[in-house]
Amino acid sequence: MVTMSREDDIAALLQEVAETHHRVYRITDGEDEDWASWYADWLLNLSELAQLLGMRPVRSHLVHALVEEDRDHTAAATDEPWPAFYARDLLRRFST
Repeated sequence: MVTMSREDDIAALLQEVAETHHRVYRITDGEDEDWASWYADWLLNLSELAQLLGMRPVRSHLVHALVEEDRDHTAAATDEPWPAFYARDLLRRFST
């Protein structure tokens, strides 16, 4: 039995929200300029993110974090998958 870390669990939630968002926005092939707000709503209201972080982030703070993570991941030009990159940062910012 493999035990996932909180970082792995959060990365899995991020992958799930991305897939869900893409299905909802299928008519635009997933394009949504306000994606971070949609992700934040889903993560806060329909996932276990708050339990994994040990606290419930303020929605606007989570939106801001997601936008910064997107910018930072793009600037880093890393091969690291974005969900792992974002998960590590979310834990750093919000975990108790």
